[in-house]
Amino acid sequence: MYLHLGNNVLVRKNSIIGIFDMDTATWSKRTRDTLAMVEQAGQVENAAGAELPKSLVICSLGSGQRYILSQLSPATLQRRSRMSGLEGL
Repeated sequence: MYLHLGNNVLVRKNSIIGIFDMDTATWSKRTRDTLAMVEQAGQVENAAGAELPKSLVICSLGSGQRYILSQLSPATLQRRSRMSGLEGL
């Protein structure tokens, strides 16, 4: 099963580590620093397009991680995950 994150970006359900709200997740300096570091390393994929990202989805990618910004809210992604059979997100 896959979860659609917007702008034709799909991720496998079993690769999702977490879905985070950008409004609350970026309050922490540690989170902001980590996000800046992975952006500089080129590990962030922008599925939000020109819109302001509302959520950050972290997925496992072999030995590393994939960070995807989405214009969809975490609540919308959670609702989609329930409809597609992703339990426990």
